[in-house]
Amino acid sequence: VELVESGGGLVQPGGSLSLSCTTSRSLFGQSTMGWYRQTPGKQRELVADIGLDSIPNLADSVKGRFTISRDDEKNTVYLRGNSLKSEDTAEYYCSATTPWGLTYWGQGTLVTVSS
Repeated sequence: VELVESGGGLVQPGGSLSLSCTTSRSLFGQSTMGWYRQTPGKQRELVADIGLDSIPNLADSVKGRFTISRDDEKNTVYLRGNSLKSEDTAEYYCSATTPWGLTYWGQGTLVTVSS
C-alpha cells in the first residue's frame, strides 16, 4: 500500500501551504483520509481528516486557516493552509484509515515555516 505525498518545503510566516496525497482507488474509496504532523520529541497529532461523506474535521489549532478536501476521481486528498505560523513547522503525514481500523501512512513531507 502506497500513499504518495507532494508539496511542502519552506514557507514564510503568513504564507500558504498546499499538500496533496494520492493512493490506490481501492484504498481511497473505502478510507477516511487524513493529515497528521509531528515534530521531534512530540507525538504525531491529527491536523485534519475527511471521511467518505467529505465532511472535514480539523484540529482546533488550524481551524480557520487550513482546509482539507478529497477528490474521489483522482484518489487524492489535499491539505491547504494560509496564515502559517512557526508552530506549523513539522513533518506532515498523509493517512488512510479503513473501516476496520487499519491505518496506512505516507512517507512524510517536511514543512518549515521560517523567514
